[in-house]
Amino acid sequence: QVQLVESGGGLVQTGDSLRLSCAASGVAFSTYTLAWFRQAPGKEREFVARIKASGDTYYRDSAEGRFTISRDNAKNTVYLQMNSLKPEDTAVYYCAAGRFCVISTSADAYEHWGQGSQVTASS
Repeated sequence: QVQLVESGGGLVQTGDSLRLSCAASGVAFSTYTLAWFRQAPGKEREFVARIKASGDTYYRDSAEGRFTISRDNAKNTVYLQMNSLKPEDTAVYYCAAGRFCVISTSADAYEHWGQGSQVTASS
C-alpha cells in the first residue's frame, strides 16, 4: 500500500520560510517523479514544483527563485523549501508521486497523493 505523508506546514508571516516534507512508503521511491501541488480555497489545484528521478527540477514561475524541491532517496522523502513566503502562497500543499509523467505539471500524471498540509502566510 502506497502512502505519502506530508508534514511541516503552518502559519507564518510574510517573508518567512517553511520546509515541507513528504515521506513515502510502499513505492519504489527512487524511480518516481515527485511533485508538489497546492490548492487555495475556491481555486483549482495547481502545480508548484517537480523533481524527476534524475534530479532534474522544474518550477512554476511564481515559485522560481523562492522555492526549492529536493529529494533524499535514502529516506524516501521529498522536500519543498519555501522562502520569502507571500500571502498568495497560502494553500493546502500536496505531494504527489508518479511513475510515468508525460506532462509532469499536470495533476493527472501522478498516481499517488498525500493528504495535504496547510500553509498560511499572513500579511
